[in-house]
Amino acid sequence: MKRILLAVAFLAISQFIKAQNHNPSPENLANRKEFQDMKFGIFIHWGPFSIPGSGEWVMNDRNITVKNYSRLEKFFNPIDFDAEKYVSTAKNAGMKYITLITRHHDGFSLWDTKYSDFNIMNTPYKKDIVKLMADECHKQGIKLVLYYSLLDWRRDDYSYWTGSTGQGTGRTVHGNWDDYIKFMKNQLTELLTNYGKVDGIWFDGYWDQVKKGSPKPVVDWHTDEIYALIHQLQPQCLVGNNHHAVPLPGEDFQMFEKDLPGGNTTGFGGAAVSALPMETCETMNNSWGFNLTDTNYKSVPQLIHYMVNAAGGNANFLLNIGPMPNGEIQPEFTDSLNHIGEWMKKNGETIYGTRGNIIPIQKWGTVTSKGKHLFVHVLKAEREILIPKLNKKIISAVLFSDQSKIAYTQKPEGLLINLDEILQDKTDTIIDIEIR
Repeated sequence: MKRILLAVAFLAISQFIKAQNHNPSPENLANRKEFQDMKFGIFIHWGPFSIPGSGEWVMNDRNITVKNYSRLEKFFNPIDFDAEKYVSTAKNAGMKYITLITRHHDGFSLWDTKYSDFNIMNTPYKKDIVKLMADECHKQGIKLVLYYSLLDWRRDDYSYWTGSTGQGTGRTVHGNWDDYIKFMKNQLTELLTNYGKVDGIWFDGYWDQVKKGSPKPVVDWHTDEIYALIHQLQPQCLVGNNHHAVPLPGEDFQMFEKDLPGGNTTGFGGAAVSALPMETCETMNNSWGFNLTDTNYKSVPQLIHYMVNAAGGNANFLLNIGPMPNGEIQPEFTDSLNHIGEWMKKNGETIYGTRGNIIPIQKWGTVTSKGKHLFVHVLKAEREILIPKLNKKIISAVLFSDQSKIAYTQKPEGLLINLDEILQDKTDTIIDIEIR
């Protein structure tokens, strides 16, 4: 028995060391930089959960049993889905990558998988959505990230009895957890083998197996094995996990949900900011999945401000859409995306390829940087603003829109910019400061 315990302990220690010693490949490091440069992407929450029109958590929220929820498969027929239109809509909005839901918490797979019967090929539609989107992304030159849920409200081998959600779906059999891990590895292998280049895997649901007040999960997610598998299949592929904590060994970017890095206005945040590339995601209304009654749409200036502040905090902005059951993107979303796209055509230079954390976010706005240029984003009209601790030699300060000169004074506490004589933009007055 003692030898067995020692062997188990040695195995655990060796796995821990292996996870800690993750060395990203050159392809992975290059993709991290490209990811940081892109700054703006689209999140697509879509599946049979769109049919009830009550968001992507409807199965959990209404305690719909597995038997009854599975019937939605026969009603999911998105005849108006158009992959070319999805990708071109994202590109026209100035987005550089797409994060597509492949399997959400309801367990429905949006691709032709051999490892689950609950998938798109068994719907009346009978077309592989992931393939259609992947082919179009590759054709139009936009990067593809695949969202994959770690938790599952349908399967018996998922440890639902220790999870915090999915308790009302009628499951009674306690399956084998190792079978569930094997199932996920098989599905991830499909996604990373059959659909060409994938630039990232976006995990969600890790938090379902974490007790309140403790960051440690009550199950072994085998993240070291899963992350190693991903990096082996596609070395450039970035791994992110929406676990609302500091990144785990093997992860390549840090994500924040409905909050800027380090913020915690929703209860999901508060995690320390790491040195990895970062991303924050947000909805256009209050729902991720299609919701018939949610008309609380954020204005275009609100969404632009979120993106600008994200860039100022050195993070990408992943903006969500929840398509309708027929596959059409609702007009409120496309209208906002079109307006954001027009803004990005004029001002994208101050966002794409920039880095943030130049100064803490101010009441008036934030700052992004690129090379010798600082882009000051004044999001709230002020007569004058102070950029704290900016004491470098200033070569020029001009209004980004028309290159007109801006009055400034360098003081010990920072750079004071006078805006009293400037006609300020209602959304974002951008000042281009060239420094030595």
